Amino acid sequence: MPRAHGVPTAFTSPPSFTSRPDLQGTFGMSATTHWIATATAQSVLERGGNAFDAAAAAGFVLHVVEPHLNGPGGDMTAVLATAERPGEPTVLMGQGPAPAGATREHYLAEGLELVPGSGGLAAAVPGAVGAWFILLRDHGTWELADVLAPAIGYARDGHPVLARVCSTIEQVRDLFTEHWHSSAELWMPGGRVPEAGELVRNEAYARTLDRLVAAGHAPGVADDRVARIEAARATWREGFVAEEASAFLAAPHRHSDGADHAGVITAEDFAAFGAGYEPAVTADFRGHTVAKTGAWGQGPALLQVLGILDGFDDAELDPSTAVGAHTILEAEKLALADRDAYYGDADTPLDVLLSPEYAAERRALISDTASAELRPGILPGHTVFVPPLRETYTPPSGRAGAGQAGAGVGEPTVSPTGQTRGDTCHIDIVDRWGNIISATPSGGWLQSSPAIPELGFCLGTRLQMTWLEEGSAAMLSPGRRPRTTLTPTLVLRDGRPVTAVGSPGGDQQDQWQLLYLLRTIVGGYTPQQAIDAPALHTTSMAGSFWPRTWTPGGAVVEDRLGEEVITELERRGHRVTRAGDWALGRLSAVTVDPVTGLLGAAANPRGVQGYAAGR
Repeated sequence: MPRAHGVPTAFTSPPSFTSRPDLQGTFGMSATTHWIATATAQSVLERGGNAFDAAAAAGFVLHVVEPHLNGPGGDMTAVLATAERPGEPTVLMGQGPAPAGATREHYLAEGLELVPGSGGLAAAVPGAVGAWFILLRDHGTWELADVLAPAIGYARDGHPVLARVCSTIEQVRDLFTEHWHSSAELWMPGGRVPEAGELVRNEAYARTLDRLVAAGHAPGVADDRVARIEAARATWREGFVAEEASAFLAAPHRHSDGADHAGVITAEDFAAFGAGYEPAVTADFRGHTVAKTGAWGQGPALLQVLGILDGFDDAELDPSTAVGAHTILEAEKLALADRDAYYGDADTPLDVLLSPEYAAERRALISDTASAELRPGILPGHTVFVPPLRETYTPPSGRAGAGQAGAGVGEPTVSPTGQTRGDTCHIDIVDRWGNIISATPSGGWLQSSPAIPELGFCLGTRLQMTWLEEGSAAMLSPGRRPRTTLTPTLVLRDGRPVTAVGSPGGDQQDQWQLLYLLRTIVGGYTPQQAIDAPALHTTSMAGSFWPRTWTPGGAVVEDRLGEEVITELERRGHRVTRAGDWALGRLSAVTVDPVTGLLGAAANPRGVQGYAAGR
């Protein structure tokens, strides 16, 4: 939101100190989950590129510098608005579907109860690269070669590796050395895990990007920027990338269930999918319009929560108080129960789920005590899907090497099998012309599946968010998109964008963004104050990542919420897990003041790698 002019008395006052300054300027702002990506984006703005050129350049750099959180074999969704049409928020859809061979029957015949959390069977068709290409084609101004140059440079010449990348590799060392030998060769050169700050390279990925650039200059390609981008996009979908990836994963390899399976993705699956655009789904809250993806993502759940909370007084919405935290957690449980009951790449009744009447029905279910039940709403004409509810999970036959999911509180939690939760990046950019984008690249992280030697990356595991049970709108089905957790946000006021915001964190992404929206829109916090403030989330829903467990009545909180508030939450019946003082949330944001036109940016201090820049 624009800079606040004082905090209403109904909300807890923020500390006067912030971990980072609230940036302000008039030229352009960039905020991402890695300082190198932020610097890359800002350098593009400084050299005349627009927000979309900058976002794409940062996105490809994130493939290199945050390989434990995303990769070119993964997916990406964004919400954007252009300077020409500021009142029309648009979704950039880079979520690929299930391959043609990814049938429920095939996975059951493999002895699976869940789609694995790692391995080629969990791979949807990659969508991230195609999405960045069409964004550049339609809304960018730069040549593809110039946009990809920073990523190529860091991949070929090296970049200082993050400590978190090294710890991720260490956790899957045995998997790499015993089963995924190509991953060991790529990520453990010389047979050892790199040390934090060491220069690491990915020359295979540099060669891949070089070949995509070269495709735009091949004989027969028109001397035109758009034609060059289209040639690269065609080469990705129908050329060496599709062929190498599908052939490599066809060989049986270790999955998170402890068994070896062959992937089912083919070159034809790559060719059949193209990233695209969709109108954003929107809802109003306290004079603002919040724009999200459709129900093939979890974004509308945030809109449902806002609808429920809109009926409460301001004082009941303060996340830093016991009553506010309780109210927020209970509203989130109700919306997430509906997410799991009805959301998917199908006919989801959002007109009902986002209606004021339905919000009032759900609001009435919130009492003074915590619910430990899964309570989806009953919608006439629709069958309620109740997902399997397990607090723990043991794969069939107790297969050796099958791992249990960790806490999944934002940064990667990885078992020795490669299973992981919540691994994602985020980018927010606004330029001096008024173009703005919130983008969430994810999937294809280094621990997803074996690295494809000729390409320098692996495919993602988004299909783990599908169910093998019949009756779910998110059931595994060929050609259908998995119900992704990627959920960037654009906020508008009086028909113009004022905020692009988002966060990594799997099921927690919208829960942490909700706190930001409440504190800025209702509480009057500045963006940096809202990002710094204590965070919390519920785990009382079926997890979106393998092995899809839940904690009935579970609430995870930062200790800075305070002993009095935490004790009161426990008294109300919440099963509270204390995560530490600075553990939850990976938010970043850029803003536009609708009155002054001033631009702003803020970034997350947790994890010590996100950064904002601008002037």
